[in-house]
Amino acid sequence: GGYVSDNLNSRMGMRGRLIWQGALLVVEGALVFVFSNSNSLAVAIVIMVFFSSVVQSAEGSTYGIVPYVNPPVTGSIAGVVGAGGNLGAVGFGLGFRQMETLQAFYLMGGTIIASGFLTFLIAIKGHAGLITGHDSEEAIAAYKKTAGGAPAQQTLQVPEPDAAVAEDVEDKQ
Repeated sequence: GGYVSDNLNSRMGMRGRLIWQGALLVVEGALVFVFSNSNSLAVAIVIMVFFSSVVQSAEGSTYGIVPYVNPPVTGSIAGVVGAGGNLGAVGFGLGFRQMETLQAFYLMGGTIIASGFLTFLIAIKGHAGLITGHDSEEAIAAYKKTAGGAPAQQTLQVPEPDAAVAEDVEDKQ
């Protein structure tokens, strides 16, 4: 999921990532509906394998979008995204506890499909959404630099430690 998201980003910018994200979520939700209506164990297992692959791809796609939301606090945002997954698991677990199984699957599938369509509303500063906004000059330059599969010259700058501060820390120990 993240690999395809990265490739679409290099061709279309954030809009490519969002198209992939929305498509994966809609397919994921549809597979929940198909799974819930399967009458054969073998068919259910095959559908579950495809469902799991799409879920993993959607997660990779999601974490491909996270660094763009607010770059200085990417770690915090990744934590919130991970916590959201746990919150969904608890919510759907309660749904399966309180509802008939088929109704709970329909709730799950419908919620996933709805979240796929909500992708249309995502707006990240400096990047084009699916229906609003436009890419900033910096964003266009960044994804055009990686177009055609060529790696960007510099995708992430890791600050070098300050030698004077490092010496102070070593001296105090």
